Amino acid sequence: MAVNEIVRMHEDLDRALKKPVEKRSWGMVIDMRRCVGDHACTVACMAENVCPPGTSYRWVFETEYKSYPNLDRFFMPGNCQQCDNPPCMKAANRHKRGAIEKRPDGIVVFNYKKLSSSRSAMDAAKKACPYYAIVDDRGGYYTENTPKLEPYETRNFFEYGKKLNRKKTKGTIRKCTFCIHRLESGMIPACVSTCIGRAMYFGDLNDPKSLVTELIKKEKVFRLKEASGTKPRVYYIGYKDRANIAISNPASCLVCHQ
Repeated sequence: MAVNEIVRMHEDLDRALKKPVEKRSWGMVIDMRRCVGDHACTVACMAENVCPPGTSYRWVFETEYKSYPNLDRFFMPGNCQQCDNPPCMKAANRHKRGAIEKRPDGIVVFNYKKLSSSRSAMDAAKKACPYYAIVDDRGGYYTENTPKLEPYETRNFFEYGKKLNRKKTKGTIRKCTFCIHRLESGMIPACVSTCIGRAMYFGDLNDPKSLVTELIKKEKVFRLKEASGTKPRVYYIGYKDRANIAISNPASCLVCHQ
């Protein structure tokens, strides 16, 4: 991803925000060839959303492909897939109506108040998610048992556009929101803007001129567990090309990192 691609994503976002919310369709593209496994996206997500210890809305799986002398270690970033057929919503709402909803722009929304009042709804949602994307907020703090809780752990944050703090999310389940609060303020998601490998792209899937739409049309894309019928909104590219870059050298690095 070159600098001009970051600019383009912001331009795509500005164009999307001029449309009614029901005309937008948010989606993410992740290029596995570019991920360097530094977990910057994970840390950025934890800071943006004031996550408790041991919790993040994002993860980066690490695995190895082939063996010596052609060993290739690669990384698989993931987060809530914002499914168009979300199994978590169906499962939770059987126990607590309205606990999980689907926005018209594609984002799956957790109602923390309703979820926290129903352990069965939370457990059902976690069990139903095939992507391990739902985490518990058990109320811990990194600076617990020190002279004071630091402001970065007690500050307000704005998931789903609501003013929240850790007291309001304690005892519930949480997940990636595509940083909807940032989107509606004209900023791309924290993970996308922080990725040093420039492996992630974000935009409006309903916009034929957007970068994400262009990549999905141009590249060989796949979606996680697509056969299960969840209809995820996160697209991956680059996996099928790994055979061509199994041995790292300056030429192979340029395939991804121009």
